[in-house]
Amino acid sequence: MSTNATDLPVRPGEEPWTDDELKEVRAELESEVATLRADLAKAASDVAERLTDAVRDAGDDTADAGTKAFEREHELALTQHARGLLDQGERALARIDAGTYGVCESCGKPIGKARLLAFPRAILCVECKQREERR
Repeated sequence: MSTNATDLPVRPGEEPWTDDELKEVRAELESEVATLRADLAKAASDVAERLTDAVRDAGDDTADAGTKAFEREHELALTQHARGLLDQGERALARIDAGTYGVCESCGKPIGKARLLAFPRAILCVECKQREERR
């Protein structure tokens, strides 16, 4: 780990990061990233399997075809969501390595240690996140 935990920004009134806290956040992110990569690999395998099933299912009635199409769309939405979480986790790990973890990507102020401990992938402080959600 190249980042010194005590160098990471915190909000006024928060205790500085400790090496153990940062190691815990890093381990949580790394575990989540590994799980998401495995999930995405399985999803890709499942999609390939479904494509071969599509030829066999050519004679299905309309209801079966509709159900299968809905299931495929649902799986694709879940896969897209997992990819987004994977990207966020990888970005958080990169920010830890770069020493920029905890800096709001919008305003440049500290995100807050408490927020990052609850949501380690956060890239915006609470104020900027609220502003984004109001748009």
